[in-house]
Amino acid sequence: MRVYLPATIGMLRQLVSDGKFMPVSGTGFALTPALRESYTSGSTDELEYAALMDAARASLRLIGAALGDEQESADADAELPRRVVVSVDVEDVTLRPDLDHAVVRLGGPVALDDVAAVHVDAPEAEPAVRAAAAEIDAADLGDADAEFVLGEAEDHELAWYASQELPFLLELM
Repeated sequence: MRVYLPATIGMLRQLVSDGKFMPVSGTGFALTPALRESYTSGSTDELEYAALMDAARASLRLIGAALGDEQESADADAELPRRVVVSVDVEDVTLRPDLDHAVVRLGGPVALDDVAAVHVDAPEAEPAVRAAAAEIDAADLGDADAEFVLGEAEDHELAWYASQELPFLLELM
């Protein structure tokens, strides 16, 4: 099953250095039966894109937490505010429709060999992503202004990278 895992640039660095990583709480997003049923129409590609975008939104939460921790610790090595989604092909997943239509839980860490691709924001998205990461909770609670800020970040398309390109991508950051 193709699973989309929310991540940060720091988590990508860990994936490359360790050869594996465990997504936060083992949570990922996929084209599940519940997601398919929640849409009246849509091709498999369109529904997988919806799962990818759910993971990108979850990446904003991770970025918001990392940026909040940075401000408290005054760490000079700032986490780059770029959404990251790691696409993996795994079989050991548990469907979690009780959490949301696309949510799945992984049974363990993901190996670099299981990574099909990585999707990352371009540098020009950083201001919009930083603003959206600060507003994600308010948007979840229905704040229209915060939802607009999220839309600004989501207007940026994620760039696609093959797993073999990760060391070079990270070196250029």
